[in-house]
Amino acid sequence: MMRLPPTWVRRILLAPLVIVAAVVMLVLTPLWLIVALALTALVPGRFRLPRVLWLVTVYLLWDAMLVIAMFALWIASGFGAALRRPGFVTAHYALGGWALRALFWIFGGVLRLTITTTGRDEADDLVRLPWRRRDRDAAVPGRAAFDSLFAPGAPLVVASRHGGPGDSFVLIHTLLNQVARRPRIVLKYTLQWDPAIDILLHRIPARFIVPSGFGNGRAGGGASVEEALGDLAAGLGPEDAFVIFPEGGQVSPSRRRSRIQRLRASGRVAMAERAEAMVHVMAPQPGGMHAALDAAPDADVVFIAHTGLEKLVTLRDIWRELPMDKSITMRAWRVPRAEIPDGLDARAAWLFDWFARIDAWIDAHPELS
Repeated sequence: MMRLPPTWVRRILLAPLVIVAAVVMLVLTPLWLIVALALTALVPGRFRLPRVLWLVTVYLLWDAMLVIAMFALWIASGFGAALRRPGFVTAHYALGGWALRALFWIFGGVLRLTITTTGRDEADDLVRLPWRRRDRDAAVPGRAAFDSLFAPGAPLVVASRHGGPGDSFVLIHTLLNQVARRPRIVLKYTLQWDPAIDILLHRIPARFIVPSGFGNGRAGGGASVEEALGDLAAGLGPEDAFVIFPEGGQVSPSRRRSRIQRLRASGRVAMAERAEAMVHVMAPQPGGMHAALDAAPDADVVFIAHTGLEKLVTLRDIWRELPMDKSITMRAWRVPRAEIPDGLDARAAWLFDWFARIDAWIDAHPELS
């Protein structure tokens, strides 16, 4: 398990370092662009090397600008004294929404990506929206159906599959900028190495966790994590959305096999057999969902399936696909609170049912992957 530096080291050393790195990359842009273009003939693909270097530069600049903006908010809050007040929490949500819009606008153009959202199964209702332009198709049935599932009035627990790089960014961008929900986010602890993510998500409701291991031993997880997730879900308001990935990690063949082996080793043979039957998703872990639902007794659940990133598992896969020319399709279902069972065992079976449905939806739409 990678050891994370203490908070003061991340604030005093890592945060300024990303600003310096961004300035250096920006100053050296003409040089690395010339070198990258010169090497393009040696690197197969459509300007892969210049694209990658440009995206690295953009991300460093994005990170640095966020750090600077949050430093200004820290000063404005009385050097941190008022950071937890509602007005400053709202300001950080607004900053995060703006930052994600900017990031997706640039990355979407360079990588040739589109995002599709639907709350219906009919193919004619799928709404394909380039990340580079503002959403102008809200009246189309598929998009309207998707938005209606997040209508305010009740708190939400949003449970998504985790299959592909950046899918958590896509989901948070959608919640903030498409359906006007304020996400409470559960993330892997290693994301605290990124200064902007680290600082921002320590100023809004979020939890960095050490997930359960996928091998014979456990790297984390357990009762302490479930307690933390329950604390995070407590007090959800009608505009909030508690975001969780019940699979506990990005889908991969080795993780899928390890999860099935753990189910068999614990005597849950029927669940192991169900997990083996699911091709595109891993067996969900019910503990976090159970804790969140107990802590938010009025919350409905929205399940999210998505497809389009399944083939991007390793860095080599991502490099091979550049530019991606892909459409990420998101399908949502909302489950009213009255239809959610009580008790851990009943909820575990219910969660398996839903992930089997997500798996079947992905399998039924090969044209979208």
